[in-house]
Amino acid sequence: MKILILCTGNSARSQMAEGRFKHFYPDWEVYSAWTQPADKVHPLAVKVMAEDWIDISKQFPKSVDKFIGQSFDVVLTVCDNAKENCPVFLWKVNHRLHHSFEDPAWFKGNKEEQLQFFRQIRDEIKEYVQNFPVLW
Repeated sequence: MKILILCTGNSARSQMAEGRFKHFYPDWEVYSAWTQPADKVHPLAVKVMAEDWIDISKQFPKSVDKFIGQSFDVVLTVCDNAKENCPVFLWKVNHRLHHSFEDPAWFKGNKEEQLQFFRQIRDEIKEYVQNFPVLW
């Protein structure tokens, strides 16, 4: 199974999803990207994933251009902006899926509130990945 996960900045949700998919499905090829990637993975995304024993500290935001011409079993958008602005893939994509998660990087609050919101989104992603429809 080869999956490409897309979200707006490729700094939090898609990175957490990439790490989670790699954890649950170690034999799959899993990547994340977007058209205008952020400079780095959000530090709170790294922190909350480490709390679940998943290390995403070596991951980095990538441009979707890196994957031009590659085939994917699934292209998964994890935010509405990515769904609406998803690049047109002129190569083989077997399934396009969408599941919107709120962007924890934009959450306003003190550090503890931000951390709690990152944990909430991490747990929502975990549940989604655990119940991922692997029917094809």
